[in-house]
Amino acid sequence: MSNVSSDRRSAAAGFSGQDRAPAPDPQARRAPRVARVKPRVGDRPSKPETMPPHPELARRSEENRLVSRAQAGDTAAFRTLVEGHQARAYTLALRILRSAPDAEEVAQDAFVRVWTALPGFRGESTFGTWLYRIVARRAFDRAQVLRNRRAREQADESLPERAAPEAPGGDPLASARLERLLATLSAAQRAAVTLFYYEGKSVEQVAALLEMPENTVKTHLLRARAALRAAWTDAVGEP
Repeated sequence: MSNVSSDRRSAAAGFSGQDRAPAPDPQARRAPRVARVKPRVGDRPSKPETMPPHPELARRSEENRLVSRAQAGDTAAFRTLVEGHQARAYTLALRILRSAPDAEEVAQDAFVRVWTALPGFRGESTFGTWLYRIVARRAFDRAQVLRNRRAREQADESLPERAAPEAPGGDPLASARLERLLATLSAAQRAAVTLFYYEGKSVEQVAALLEMPENTVKTHLLRARAALRAAWTDAVGEP
């Protein structure tokens, strides 16, 4: 009986020894020491890095600065503003008018008006938005004037057909021949044909540019077209 009790105690001691965790090492639990570095005299804390300004914000800031200078009468600053916006102003006018000369005239007129009204610009919108609004208004006004003028011209039966003289089929050789025929016209006829047919000017505009009566311009156009048709027929045998 004593032997059985001794075996149980031995077995119990064995299980107890397996389940018991080893005693922690006091040295292992101790946190490592970190040497403290004392700041030297004269050292300054580093400044946090600053993000560069957004390109659009930088552009607007520079534009506002130019506007302020232009409002004070600085023509160089206004010239810089014009150079930065003239391409878009012209493109806007061109899309409305479908005429390059009229678009250029409208864009120039808009910049003149902007310069005149610039002292009253309060910056409620960007300079570009304000400018393009003026361009659009001037282009719409110009389009209305052109529509009224074309209506008057179409009612005049004495006007020649509007299509510009051109070589049939777009043949480069024929186009060169047409250019030679144009050179045979008088200086006044060449000027009238160029302005009316190729640059899209109205009879009134051609008359103002050439400083001659409108009826004289019509006569030059009719005679020039008749001369070109006759010379083309003689040259190539086609009407």
